[in-house]
Amino acid sequence: MKSSDEQLTETLWQFSQTYINEYQQKKGCYPVAEIDPDSVSPCQIKTIDEQNCSWQAVKIEQTLNFDNVANALEVKIHADVCDYYCSIYSDSIAATSVDGKLSLLFAWNFADFERLQENMIGHIMMKQQLKQTITIFFAVTDEEDMIISLNNDNGEIWLEQIGCEPHRKLANSMQEFITGLNFDIESI
Repeated sequence: MKSSDEQLTETLWQFSQTYINEYQQKKGCYPVAEIDPDSVSPCQIKTIDEQNCSWQAVKIEQTLNFDNVANALEVKIHADVCDYYCSIYSDSIAATSVDGKLSLLFAWNFADFERLQENMIGHIMMKQQLKQTITIFFAVTDEEDMIISLNNDNGEIWLEQIGCEPHRKLANSMQEFITGLNFDIESI
């Protein structure tokens, strides 16, 4: 039997691969991302033109963690956050849930992972200053200023407006949330 962290890592990998397969079936090619010459990614497959490349998610082979975030803020980061952000490099993936459209956020490469940590520190510091529940964002919605985040204390998934307390519970865990998603085929 797989541990819960192995299950989430495998679920994310399978989700990303199914997304790529469905994209290819619908469009006949890999997904496309803008090229940033200063931010090359292991996800990049082929240059399409000066501005775009095709991409696919790749498993992260190096050991990544959030120890620096935890140490800087004296906060233990929930294991699901580590499993989510440390398992694959990917461009964002458009999906839908029963609550609407969303975009799952991932690190594009190691430099992007470092920027993600800086953004996470800023988000957690804001939550601490506001004396709110600490949450960690991992998706954005099509509603302005709304994010989907993980409650750092218990791993529940919530919808929240930036700067406010989470206001609607979406799932009991990251695993439950990811397995309940569908791809946003309309935006492919």
